Amino acid sequence: MMDCTDRHCRFFHRQLSRRALLYSEMIVDRAIIFGERQRFLRFNPIEHPIALQLGGNEPRLLAEATKIAVDFGYDEVNLNVGCPSSRVKSGDFGAALMRKIDLVRSCVEAMKNSAGKTPVTVKSRIAVDDQNPVEVLPDFIAKVANSGCNVFIIHARKALLEGLSPKDNRKVPPLQYPLVYEMQNNFPELDIILNGGLTNLENIKSCLATPVAGVMIGREAYENPSILLGVDKEIFDQKEHSGDMKDAIRNMIEYCHREQAEGTAIKGILKHLKGAFKGQANSKNFKRLLFCNQTVDSEKLKKLSSLITNY
Repeated sequence: MMDCTDRHCRFFHRQLSRRALLYSEMIVDRAIIFGERQRFLRFNPIEHPIALQLGGNEPRLLAEATKIAVDFGYDEVNLNVGCPSSRVKSGDFGAALMRKIDLVRSCVEAMKNSAGKTPVTVKSRIAVDDQNPVEVLPDFIAKVANSGCNVFIIHARKALLEGLSPKDNRKVPPLQYPLVYEMQNNFPELDIILNGGLTNLENIKSCLATPVAGVMIGREAYENPSILLGVDKEIFDQKEHSGDMKDAIRNMIEYCHREQAEGTAIKGILKHLKGAFKGQANSKNFKRLLFCNQTVDSEKLKKLSSLITNY
């Protein structure tokens, strides 16, 4: 998610689940090729397994960005064909590409040729605007799969590029889970991953009991990261104890000290922790301390440590 799942966020989420595949925020291919690669692509080894999500619409540039990502050590490269933001729409990529299936196929083919053994995947919507999902989605999957892609992450909503904000596009178009299930049945040789509207572990386990190969949790994992605490045990059947949210916050305080020593402003780290205790009585005090501009960073970290100890 743009402006959300940067390396600091992913380091935090890895404290909560050792097994979940983490995704970067969507990064435009040109930013990687011509921009500050370390800033965009740097990650901590603890983040593995990790996927880079790319935005773009030119096969040559996407292929070059893919090669750079593979050389950096990413475990997967994902092409985003589902983002409805105005920035993406104006650049004619993201969800707008669902109107250009042949171009998507060419992009993925070029990425595959650059990726070697690293998987290239696609994230999409079921359709955009006035398209009929029942017609468009199977055609999209069939044609793009011919490029060598065998994993499709499908947000089970249309994207309405005219008239709806990105936020509304995550909630207003109705979810159509049965259509995504049908795609897995129609394409058993592919891995179809369901995305959209997943807000708790029971919901997730229910979806995993259907034919789909997996699920992706997006906004909920960012706004209510405690959902990740049960993933290793409930989804991956991991027996060993993986800690709790207080352990994760203590690790993040140590992480802040290390990053601070390298010149990183911890404000950009702490913002990702705001949902840590969502719905709990201590949440308000925790967030107040995170965003207190009157407290200097070193003192803020001391107070956070004390607050967590006393929870």
